[in-house]
Amino acid sequence: MEARWPTAGPAKNLIEFGRRAAGQGNSELSANVTIATFHRGKEPAPNEFVRACEKAGLEVHVLRERFLFDLAVIPAIHKLIALCKPAIIQSHAVKSHFLIRLTGINRERPWIAFHHGYTWTNPKTRIYNYLDRWSLPAASKVVTVCRPFAYALEEIGVRPERIVVQHSSVATFSPASDKDVFALRETLGIPLDTQVVLCVGRLSREKAQADVVEAAALLRRENKHRKIRFVLIGEGPDQQQLKDMARSFSVEDWFVFTGYLSDLRPYYTMANLLVLPSHTEGSPNVLLEAMAAGLPIVATAVGGVPEMVANEKEALLVEEHNPFALARAIGRLLSDANLQRRLSEAARQSIFAYSPAAYCDSILSLYKRCLAVNA
Repeated sequence: MEARWPTAGPAKNLIEFGRRAAGQGNSELSANVTIATFHRGKEPAPNEFVRACEKAGLEVHVLRERFLFDLAVIPAIHKLIALCKPAIIQSHAVKSHFLIRLTGINRERPWIAFHHGYTWTNPKTRIYNYLDRWSLPAASKVVTVCRPFAYALEEIGVRPERIVVQHSSVATFSPASDKDVFALRETLGIPLDTQVVLCVGRLSREKAQADVVEAAALLRRENKHRKIRFVLIGEGPDQQQLKDMARSFSVEDWFVFTGYLSDLRPYYTMANLLVLPSHTEGSPNVLLEAMAAGLPIVATAVGGVPEMVANEKEALLVEEHNPFALARAIGRLLSDANLQRRLSEAARQSIFAYSPAAYCDSILSLYKRCLAVNA
């Protein structure tokens, strides 16, 4: 897996799975997980992902590369396979899939490829899609995070019987203390009588924070005396553009940009609702975290989101690319305490299906099936 931060959904799921898999009581359903990751050029080493793996008690090997898709790592991969002698190979994302297929290791043992989708349609994505067309049809199983992604895999040649849909998992939520939340409000300059709308994700076009800025402008136009703060957590290429946009719409005083944060617990506890405005998603980790926190949700009905929450039951779902619908849903939810409670309670009830224990059992069962086929 190529990862820098342990907070991204795929990295978080892998670390938690590895930690739990080794501790399973049933010897037929247990696994020792060894993680291989990449270190490129002058990037800090070890990074936060490696440190999180080590903290979880997982064995980690760092493959050094000079640049993206450096084929010089191939001998290191062969050496690592000879050292660890894995019963199953597991890969995450395009580069790892490509390297496994290129080395031919998939001909020696079962290979499970985890497909997390693509962030946006651009020239780079089209290259990735082309590489996956070559790599993924050779995998024993391809695990993806939602049904739309499964259909896309079929279109690039992966046989339907080899595709497994597995949503992400989320841990039990432990709320922050009132003292910590009060201190956070003071730090951010958010008064106690001001409602907080939380938006978490990379600040980039596909995550559509620009739609949130426009929705905020529409809400302010309806009632300029509303007391709202939109707290945007994350970093990315669109940060300055979003700040400029908020200024041009005269809502800059409604927005707080925090940058990247590793601990979101006090923010989930402080917020009145979460907005997920993305134009594309798979099985969004932030959605599961908000559900576990009992946070009312407004989200776009994209990717796996409608598979995880139903409109008017666990969340309010709107179409993507529609700031007007987003503004209506946010305004409605902020104004209706009963609706907030109903959505919150339903989300908390449904979250048990996405527990780390259930995720671990599901992946271990997949391992067992793969091994049985290759016995």
